[in-house]
Amino acid sequence: MKKPITIGRIFAYVLMILFALLTIVPLLWMFLSAFKPHAMIVRQPLLPPMTLYLENFRLAWTQGHLGIYFANSIVYAMTSTIFTVVLAISSGYALSKFSYPSGKFIYALYTLGLLITVHSVIVPLFIMETKLGIANTRFGVILPYIAFGLPFEVFLATTYVKGIPDAMQESAIIDGATFLEVFVKIIIPVATPIISTMFIYTFLGNWNEFILVLTLTSELAIRSLPVGINSFAGGMSRDYGLQFAALVIGTIPMIIFYLIFKDKIAQGFAAGSTKE
Repeated sequence: MKKPITIGRIFAYVLMILFALLTIVPLLWMFLSAFKPHAMIVRQPLLPPMTLYLENFRLAWTQGHLGIYFANSIVYAMTSTIFTVVLAISSGYALSKFSYPSGKFIYALYTLGLLITVHSVIVPLFIMETKLGIANTRFGVILPYIAFGLPFEVFLATTYVKGIPDAMQESAIIDGATFLEVFVKIIIPVATPIISTMFIYTFLGNWNEFILVLTLTSELAIRSLPVGINSFAGGMSRDYGLQFAALVIGTIPMIIFYLIFKDKIAQGFAAGSTKE
């Protein structure tokens, strides 16, 4: 039986269509503009390209050193994501399945980190890294990535692992398993949905991060792709074709990554929402 069409449903559909258009149209315009020369973009910004002008991508990749920035982004995003997820799921297991006096205090410190933004601590962070001698290094970028990613990931991991029945751990302990074996053979397999969600969420966040790399690095050889793309909007180039090509190069990996793992994201958050 079909549901009756109401004003509320019509309004909801119209709202969703408008939201989809506001999301898709700018992306489509950016992709089309990337295949147009600068002069055509200036004179006819709304017309599609007559031919595919691929020179924009070649110049953006070579002159803009996007290859180096791309490799750095992969290193930063992958390394920090792996460490963040491993530390988060380990902390979630310890905080949810063990009772000790300082457990609630440690969890409160993690959740307090959700209130700290990058912009509020960027200056003291830069001063601290300079005094420690790790400013303008890859390690000096990866370490804050892990620190800022942990609070939310620990919150997700703790909430999810808390919903895993204690009987599973107790049965394994009775059979002679150690806590490490319980963690590796029981907790991690059961928590695969939330681990996948944390990995994808953290990777995308680290891939798009801008302000930390811009502030903590000065050498071009260790800067990331978002910072490299930003240089096209400054004094290095006034060519809109190069700017759009650089944006496309930075956007395509995110779109591909999301399309591949979008089901994992939905499954992870759906599974986490059903845990009590």
